[in-house]
Amino acid sequence: MLTLAGPGLLADPPDPDPDPENAPPKRIEASLVLQGPGIDGVLDEQVWQDAVFISDFMQKEPNEGEPATQLTEIAIVYDGDALYIGARMHSSDPGAIEALMTRRDDAGTADRLIVSFDTYLDRRTAYSFGVTAAGVRLDWYHPEDNEFNRDRTYDPIWDAAARITEEGWTAEMRIPFSQLRFNGGAEQVWGMNVNRFIPATNEDVFWVYVPKDESGWSSHFGELHGIQNIGSPKRIEFLPYVASQATFTSSSLLEAADPFHGATDLDARFGFDFSMGLGSSLSLDATVNPDFGQLEADPAVVNLSAFEIFFPERRPFFTESRQSLLGNGPDYFYSRRIGAAPHGYVEGDYTALPNVTTILGAAKVTGRLSSGLSIGALGALTDREYGQSFDLETGEFGRQKVEPMTSYGVLRLEQEFGAEASTAGLMFTGVRRSLGTDSLANLLVRQAYAGGADWNKRFGSGAYELLGHVGFSHVAGDSTALEELQRSSTHYFQRPDQDHVTLDPTRRSLSGWTASLRAEKLSGNWRWDAGTYIESPGFEINDAGRQNQADFVEGWAGLWYNHTQPGRVLRDWRGGVWTNQRWNFGGVHQNSNFGGWGRMTWKNFWWTWFNVNSGIRSQSQSQTRGGPLMQRPQWWRVSAGLGGNRANSTNWGLQLRHGGDELGGYLYWGEAEFSVQPNDRIIIGVEPRYVRRSDPRQYLTTESGGSDVTYGERYVFGFIERSEIAAPIRVNYSFTPDLSLEVYAEPFASSGLYSDIGELAAPRTFDLRLYGTDGTTIERDGDGDYNITDGEDQFTIGNPDFNGLSFRSNLVMRWEWRPGSTLFVVWQTNRSDFLDDGTPVNPGSLFDAFSSPGDNVLSVKLTYWLPFD
Repeated sequence: MLTLAGPGLLADPPDPDPDPENAPPKRIEASLVLQGPGIDGVLDEQVWQDAVFISDFMQKEPNEGEPATQLTEIAIVYDGDALYIGARMHSSDPGAIEALMTRRDDAGTADRLIVSFDTYLDRRTAYSFGVTAAGVRLDWYHPEDNEFNRDRTYDPIWDAAARITEEGWTAEMRIPFSQLRFNGGAEQVWGMNVNRFIPATNEDVFWVYVPKDESGWSSHFGELHGIQNIGSPKRIEFLPYVASQATFTSSSLLEAADPFHGATDLDARFGFDFSMGLGSSLSLDATVNPDFGQLEADPAVVNLSAFEIFFPERRPFFTESRQSLLGNGPDYFYSRRIGAAPHGYVEGDYTALPNVTTILGAAKVTGRLSSGLSIGALGALTDREYGQSFDLETGEFGRQKVEPMTSYGVLRLEQEFGAEASTAGLMFTGVRRSLGTDSLANLLVRQAYAGGADWNKRFGSGAYELLGHVGFSHVAGDSTALEELQRSSTHYFQRPDQDHVTLDPTRRSLSGWTASLRAEKLSGNWRWDAGTYIESPGFEINDAGRQNQADFVEGWAGLWYNHTQPGRVLRDWRGGVWTNQRWNFGGVHQNSNFGGWGRMTWKNFWWTWFNVNSGIRSQSQSQTRGGPLMQRPQWWRVSAGLGGNRANSTNWGLQLRHGGDELGGYLYWGEAEFSVQPNDRIIIGVEPRYVRRSDPRQYLTTESGGSDVTYGERYVFGFIERSEIAAPIRVNYSFTPDLSLEVYAEPFASSGLYSDIGELAAPRTFDLRLYGTDGTTIERDGDGDYNITDGEDQFTIGNPDFNGLSFRSNLVMRWEWRPGSTLFVVWQTNRSDFLDDGTPVNPGSLFDAFSSPGDNVLSVKLTYWLPFD
C-alpha cells in the first residue's frame, strides 16, 4: 500500500558515489484506502499489514551521519477525510523507553516520533505532528526554513495513540485534511520528514537529516506523493463557550464606604468562535463576545525605566496563526494593544475602572495560495469603556468615558519567489478611534497608520540571506494629544540641546520612516552577519505595534566559528565576537558595545556557555526623561551558564552574571533551574533567582530652578542599590494526555535603597552636584521624604525607597472531554504589597509575599467544538 520510490525497495541501485547537492529528494508514496484504521496505537489492521514501511533513518546525534542504531518503521495511508501514519519504534532495551505522561504539546523527556509536512511544497514552511510513547500529542508550525523556529500556537484537532510492546513501542496518528492548509489540485505533492528521539541514549534520528554545518529545514525534505482527489474540505467549525468567574478580595483591601468593591464579585459571560475554510488554502476565523482571559498571569516586574514593558500574548484567538500577521522589520502589530486596559482615568474618593477593554468582535483570514502568496488579515472592534467615581462629601456617583470605541486593522502579504524560497512582503496596520469632542481627544490620537515592504533574498541553497525593510508611520489627532506624543519617551522632542528635533505644540500629525539592511551567512564552519537599522525621529507605531525609542541609526557585525564534529572532550562548540554601534539623527553617539561569546556541549551532553560584554562612554537621550543629553559610563559584564543533559528525567542548570561600571555600579545575578520527575505522571520544577545590583545614576524627578547650564531645570538622580529574589514553581500532573492539572506559583520580592542624591551638573556628563554639598542642604523627615534647599529655592522629593512584594499563582485543570472541546477550571491568586523602607530582600521575604493582601479568582469555562462536514 505504501511504496518507496527513491533509493530503496523499488529504485534502481544508487550511484556508489552520488552527488548530494544534485541527488533527487527521497520519495514516499501513500495509497488510498477505503476506510482508515482505528486509532489505538496497535498496528493490527489489514491496512498496516499491506503497507510498505520505510526505515532508512540516519543519526544527527550522537554520531552524525551514521545509520540509526534502533530500527524505526513508518507507513502512510489516507482516505477521503484524513491522513494516517503508522509507526513501529523498535528498541533493544524496551525497559529504557521513557513514557512520561504530560499534557498536550509538552513532550518532557519522553521518547517521541515527529512527522513534518511541507504541504505547500514551498521548501520553507511545515506543519509538525508528534506523539510520545505515552500517547501525548505534539504539534507546531514552522513559519520559515528553520527546524527550531516553532510556532506552538498552532492547535489542530487530530488524534494519536501509542502502545509499549515487547519490541519497543508503536504509534498511530490520524490527521484530518480539514486541519491542514495545502494547494488545490487533483494530485498533492508534499515535502515530508520524520524524526525519532530516544532520550535514554540521546539518539536523534531523521529520515532526511540536515547536517549540523548546514542551514535549512523544509528545504531538505523528501517528498510525499500519491495523495489524489481529496478536494477542498469544508472546514466549518463552531465553538461556543460559557464562563463564570468569582473574585474574592482580602478584607484588608476593603473599605465600608467603597460602593464599588465587595468581598465577592461574580461575573458570567458567553460567546462563540467560528472558523470556515475558504478553499483548501485559506481560513476565516471570527469571534463574537470573545473570552480573552489569560490562564497564566504575567510575571511580576519592577520597572524603573522610561519605557513600557511588553509581555507575550497568550489569548488563543491572537496566538493562533500569528505568524501570518508578522512582518520582517518593526513590530507593526502587537496584539495585546487590542483589549488592553483603558487609557483614561477618573477622579474621586472611590473609583472603579475596567481592567480590560471589551472586544465586541474580531475576525481574521490566514493562509497561503498556490501561487506562493501568503495572506494574513485581521480586524477587531473594541467598545467604549466608562469609569465610575463616588464623592463622599456629596454622596454622588460619576461616570466618565475612559476608552473610545476603536477599530483595528492588520494586513500582511508575503510572496515567495525563486528556487531558494526567497520572499517579499507588505505590511499595513491601521487604528481609528471614535473620539468626538470628549476629553480623551487630548490624550489619544484619532488615527494611526503604519506599514511597509520587506524582503529576504536567499542564496547558495539557503546558506546566505540578504534581508531588509522600508516602512512608514503616520498618526493624526488633536494638537494636545500630539504634544503628549512628542513628549513621550519614544520621542522626547522637547530635548533642549538637540536641534534636529523640535517640539511643535500646534502639530496635528506626525510622520516617520524606517529602513534596514542585513546580510548573513548561515551555513559552514565560519558564519557572520552584519547590518544596519534606522528609525527616524517621527516614526511611531505604538497604537497598533510596539516600540521603545525612535531616532536612531544602528549598525552591527558579528563573526563566529561553528564546530560540529565530536572530539575527545566536546561534542560541539561555537564562539565568536560582535559589535554594536548606535547614533541618533543629530549625530550623537548613543551606544558602543563589544563582546565575545562561546557555547559548547560536552561528551556527556552537559552544556556550557559564556558571554563577555563591554561598552565605552556614550550619550543617552532618554536618561533625563526629556532633558539634555547625559553621559553613560564605561561598563563591563561577564556571564556564564552550566547545565545537565536535558534528556534526563532530572534536569538542572545554573547561570551567573557579574558586571560593573566606572561609577561604582555593580551587578551580581544568580539563577538556577531544577526539575525532577518523581514518576511518569508528574513534573516538578523550580527556578530560583537572586539579584543584587546598583545604578549610580537612577533618575528620580525633574524640578524647576536649575542653572542656565541645565536649561533652568534640575534633573535629579540618585545611587540606587537594588535587590530581588524570586522562586517560580511549576508542578504538572497528567492523569491522561487530555486531562491535566498544572500549578504555577511565583513569590517575588524586590527592594530599592537610594543614596547620594543630586542633580546633573552639566549636559553630556554624568557628573552630579550632590545635595548636601556646594551650598545645598538635604534633610530627611520622619516619612522618609527629602527636603532640599539651594539658596532661596526649596523643594521636596518624596521617599523613593521601596520594598515590593508579590505572589501570583495559577492552578489550572484542563480536560479535553471530547475532540476540540475543553473544560477549564482555574484558581488564580494575585497578592501584592508595597513598603517604603528599602531593606534588602532575603529568602524570608518570599514568605512575606504569601501573606500580602490581594485577590483570589475562581473561573470556569466550557467550550464545545461543533464541526460541520
